[in-house]
Amino acid sequence: MIQIFMATTQYGAASVVAAIRAGLFGPREGRRLLVVGNTSSIPELSRSLDAMPGFEEIRLEFDAVHSWNETIAPHHPSGWSPRVEDTVLWERALRLAWDLGDEPVEIACESIQVSPSRAVVDIFADSPIDVYADGLMSYGPTRNRIPVGVHSRIRRLLHLDLVPGLRPMLLSEYGVEPVVIPNEPFLRVLEQIGGNGLAALEEQLPADDRPTAVLLGQYLSALELITVAEEDALHVRMLRGAVAAGHRHVLFKPHPSAPAQYSQSLERTADELGVRLSVLDVPVLAETVYQHVRPDLVVGCFSTALMTASAFYGIPVARVGTELLLERITPYENSNRVPLTVIDAVLPDLERDTAEVGKPLDLSPELITGELAPLVRTVSYCMQSVKYAPLRDEAVAWLTNRLSAHAKYFKRRRLTSLGLPGGSGIKAEGLRRNPAVRRLVRTIRTAQG
Repeated sequence: MIQIFMATTQYGAASVVAAIRAGLFGPREGRRLLVVGNTSSIPELSRSLDAMPGFEEIRLEFDAVHSWNETIAPHHPSGWSPRVEDTVLWERALRLAWDLGDEPVEIACESIQVSPSRAVVDIFADSPIDVYADGLMSYGPTRNRIPVGVHSRIRRLLHLDLVPGLRPMLLSEYGVEPVVIPNEPFLRVLEQIGGNGLAALEEQLPADDRPTAVLLGQYLSALELITVAEEDALHVRMLRGAVAAGHRHVLFKPHPSAPAQYSQSLERTADELGVRLSVLDVPVLAETVYQHVRPDLVVGCFSTALMTASAFYGIPVARVGTELLLERITPYENSNRVPLTVIDAVLPDLERDTAEVGKPLDLSPELITGELAPLVRTVSYCMQSVKYAPLRDEAVAWLTNRLSAHAKYFKRRRLTSLGLPGGSGIKAEGLRRNPAVRRLVRTIRTAQG
């Protein structure tokens, strides 16, 4: 049996290696191949996973490494998938290019709803599939419908235990069981990957003057969730909040694709406040920063790295700007909605919950099972009501009793369209379909030219 592992990020590759070393893919009896994809907007201008510091540690677990970008060039990995009638030809081509012979194949991939993972599982149409999820999106619903020919082959969902006790929703409608990737192997892999980056960090951040707070940039404007100016202001709020909490040396870790003006605005604000700001300009994971800096506080919007700081390193965390994002995020089915909801629900607000900032996060079983899990299931039902129809009665009961205290997680239009508590008595969809209303709208538009 040949095992093919798909990876597009260093964090995802670390998750796969941790799962392998934890024995979740069995003993190494056959060949293991790693297929690397670069899904950035312009791959030619960004660094691929196999060109990043620390990749040699990941490389140890595989017999060969192949580039998906090179394999399908000049197509973009996120926008290409084979035509149905061409999948057999593509399988023959890949078996020849990757020296697979006629051996059976197993596939481990991420984000199976979209390419490049979807393209590969379509090509190897008879192969069993393991899906791994390396972030908070695993707790949300499956974004797109998955054909029976694909979901019937999925055996497991491997995920990191970022919120202990919270069960992932991803792929649950297909009966796929979640399996936790143990923490210790994952942390060891991160430490080994970060070895090369530590030298650059030590040069940039002397140990005798370490930052005590880390700010995480996400480049949310690239996702069209907020504007560039609003994201710039969001980072400034993070800095001001960290300084108000008593931190005099702050480290900003920008998103690799973020424009330089973000750090420029922060530098001006730091000068105004009289504090030291360090802007990280080396390509390392946030977890490498945690290992080296050991900050007293990590601040972000809804980055998965907030939960890794808390769950894996015990570092206090705080959020900024989640309420703005909850207002702006569209459509309601947006895959970022559940990660945003989780962070907003369990992390203290840096600017408002000042008494809680700086304390370790307390995720008690009562909080998870009694508060967070029902909230996540209800939001998931509202996002994908057809897929998760069995959750309707639970959602109705929860909204009836708890909506007033959690209204920011729901949109009245969505509740109305689903006939749920909190919705309007007049269904907007029904109005839009009413012939008289449609004639009136056409008349008004004609009059307006």
